[in-house]
Amino acid sequence: MSPKKKCIVLKFGGASVRSPESFSSIADIILQRKKEYERVVVVVSAMGSTTDDLIALAMKVNPNPPRRELDMLISVGERISVALLAMALSAKGSEAISFTGSQSGILTTNDHSDAKIVNVKPHRLIPHLESGKIVIVAGFQGMSLAGEITTLGRGGSDTTAVALAIALKAELVEFFKDVYGIYNIDPKLDKQAKLLSILSHKEVLKIVNEGAKVLHARCVLLAEKNAVPLKVLPFAHYEEKNVGTLIESNEKTDLHISYEV
Repeated sequence: MSPKKKCIVLKFGGASVRSPESFSSIADIILQRKKEYERVVVVVSAMGSTTDDLIALAMKVNPNPPRRELDMLISVGERISVALLAMALSAKGSEAISFTGSQSGILTTNDHSDAKIVNVKPHRLIPHLESGKIVIVAGFQGMSLAGEITTLGRGGSDTTAVALAIALKAELVEFFKDVYGIYNIDPKLDKQAKLLSILSHKEVLKIVNEGAKVLHARCVLLAEKNAVPLKVLPFAHYEEKNVGTLIESNEKTDLHISYEV
């Protein structure tokens, strides 16, 4: 890929895709970013409670389902989201194409339900990005070195977004959440909570390890190892001034690509 063409990765969680109508709003955000970045990659989670619903369905059939089959089942949730988002973008006259984690070249360990990313080979994505299409990738999933469908456990979709950003040399990963950004304390518990506009990866790791759920530690660690800037933005108010938290390393260096082990 040409380094002259700017690339961004956008990540939308389940709260952003609660209903069919949400996909139109997400498409508007993506098209806004497409004006600024020539290459746009989008990672999407399953809709709302879909993953929990699928797990509950499995438990009704077998209270102790085989992990391989559970991964086969719950990986469907993200596939629904990526296809619907591609349709929403098409309805707005924009070319988009959806991929599963395995189609995107996300290679993982063989640990079903809690796999770790070991490499990303986005060969199928690059030609579509080169042609100007918006590429949509199913988060939370990949393919093991043995060729099996795997899921990444908690924080999996956020981790997918960072891993793709590393492989595609993206300038930034934006996470659209149901909060205005990262606060010094939980704003739901204390109205005096202060929104933090800029943080280092290490500062965010400290905050999430103390219990904040805005990003998962795995995702932040991977970004820190590879000096990937992150930004947390509110899904419904992303265009407002003074919202969001930028996360970046104090010293930017050219690091060797390193995924989870």
